[in-house]
Amino acid sequence: MIEVNRDVFRLAEAFTISRGSRTEAQVLTVTVTRDGVTGQGECVPYARYGETLDSVTAEILGLPAGITRAALQQALPAGAARNALDCALWDLEAKQAGRPAWDLAGLHVPGPEITAYTLSLDTPENMEAAARKHAHRPLLKIKLGTPDDMPRLEAVRRGAPDARIIVDANEGWSAAVYADLCPHLLRLGVALVEQPLPAGDDDALIGMDRPVPLCADESCHDRASLPALQGKYDVVNIKLDKTGGLTEALALRDAARAEGYGIMVGCMVGSSLAMAPAVLVAQGAEVVDLDGPLLLAEDRAVPLVYDLHGVHPSEPQLWG
Repeated sequence: MIEVNRDVFRLAEAFTISRGSRTEAQVLTVTVTRDGVTGQGECVPYARYGETLDSVTAEILGLPAGITRAALQQALPAGAARNALDCALWDLEAKQAGRPAWDLAGLHVPGPEITAYTLSLDTPENMEAAARKHAHRPLLKIKLGTPDDMPRLEAVRRGAPDARIIVDANEGWSAAVYADLCPHLLRLGVALVEQPLPAGDDDALIGMDRPVPLCADESCHDRASLPALQGKYDVVNIKLDKTGGLTEALALRDAARAEGYGIMVGCMVGSSLAMAPAVLVAQGAEVVDLDGPLLLAEDRAVPLVYDLHGVHPSEPQLWG
């Protein structure tokens, strides 16, 4: 049996990117029950990719109740629907076998990974205050993506002079804006820039200087994305809601590494259930951005543990 439920988690404060703001995370929780054993997964449908809660629910419920994880890879395209069901099936298989998901996947014992903490787009004054509040964190991610980002970047560096900083433009810059910002990104010690240009216009990056490593986010979904990234990016951002689940995420990680890309593992704004399988993909990644639960005012009954060592692997009661 496959069930899909809508869950809403309040955010601790409004979260803003260049595309808009939100005060809650709306997610789909998928439950698969077979022979009295239950597995769960979570996805966050994303309008940027033409997904809604209704459309993703219909995709999942249109599948045979007994579908296997292998068959699922062909039955649905990469995206939120396949992600939630794929992760639920991994959880189910782990519980049926009495073995952790990492073991079933042939991975090493996972440990905690330092994760970024995201500062949402705001006025320079408010972003400086937020940076100062979170300056103790080793890695801060800044949401930018407007033509007026330099004051924001300067403000965050003032507020957190010692933190490692990565920038996410969310496709919000033009080639000219990116070229103007490049020397300042380097001067201010930015370690990585995510998706500076719209995915459909990123051919403009070919031949441009990349003094700070560039990471493909919206331009990279699964292994089929890799050929088009050559000459544009240095790192790929793996998100399970883009890859369509843990199965493809692990395959993308291996394929990207084989082609010389660095690995970032990111997330949508979701609960600990969405982050749990991504923690397995994040092992040894150059950048980990699995801070969704840190932005929530409420979480799952058995949440992930976040401490000075980073985000820890999940307990079996949560997932895997």
